[in-house]
Amino acid sequence: MQIEELTKDTDIKLTTARKEILEIFIDASRPLSYRDIASMISMDKATFYRNVSIFEEQNIMSSFESNDKKRYFEIAKVAHGHFICNLCNQVECLQSDMDLKLEGYLVENIIIKGLCPQCNIG
Repeated sequence: MQIEELTKDTDIKLTTARKEILEIFIDASRPLSYRDIASMISMDKATFYRNVSIFEEQNIMSSFESNDKKRYFEIAKVAHGHFICNLCNQVECLQSDMDLKLEGYLVENIIIKGLCPQCNIG
């Protein structure tokens, strides 16, 4: 997926900061928090959150809050599930088909909490 594909139907001006954010998230294999990428970007926290907010308004990115009160972001794709470990707070996308349909509802995100394989020893 390319930046141009993500932004083609929007009126978003592609600044250097916005390109930098999108490049990181396009290559990410899991949702990331600001803390996960702070050392990879050349902008302050306020600039990051302001730009991500614009991406969310345009349905380019989506986010959710984890157990550790961090907000995790990812490129908006088809609705899919996330697993959050209650012990180590690891966040990962679930690859299993989670085609949950509720009459009259639009499901955008499914979050399952429990223990990841590393924490579920014993």
